[in-house]
Amino acid sequence: MFTGLGAAFAIGALGYDLGSLLEMGPGYVPFALGLVLAGLGLATVAKAYLAPDPDLGEAPADAAVSDATGVDDAVPEDAVAEHAVSDADALDPRPLAGIQWRPTVAIFAAVTFFAVTVDGLGLLLATFGTGLLAALARQGTGPVRALVIAAGLTLASWVIFVVLLQLRLALLGDWLGG
Repeated sequence: MFTGLGAAFAIGALGYDLGSLLEMGPGYVPFALGLVLAGLGLATVAKAYLAPDPDLGEAPADAAVSDATGVDDAVPEDAVAEHAVSDADALDPRPLAGIQWRPTVAIFAAVTFFAVTVDGLGLLLATFGTGLLAALARQGTGPVRALVIAAGLTLASWVIFVVLLQLRLALLGDWLGG
């Protein structure tokens, strides 16, 4: 998926002027990020195929010893217990069992909230709401901590985009008369 999306963005960026490293055109950053994303996808696939499978580990050396007659010597009970795989360690056959739904839904909601409200609420309130929703992704984040995270994210966004980069962004959106 990463490789496909990265390649699509890189190919799409070729329709714009790339420019040079010192004078970047509008297609330079999408092209570079597309290549990076495609590279990460290829690295993930390579790692999946080249990394050793932890489930195919070697049996313990003292598990069973066969003599010339083909009769196995007895294995001590505690040696078997050390190497036994419990039911909790086994992989769950359900395809969506390992997904942590709370952070997945909270981060998706935060990104969606920002995309839908940034024009109407403006940078400050949309970023604050996004920070609150993103703070809910972590189990145990209390309301005070969530407010501090949202306020810090809002302040950092204002400093970076408005003060340092001097972008003309509406601090208060159309819904608030901004």
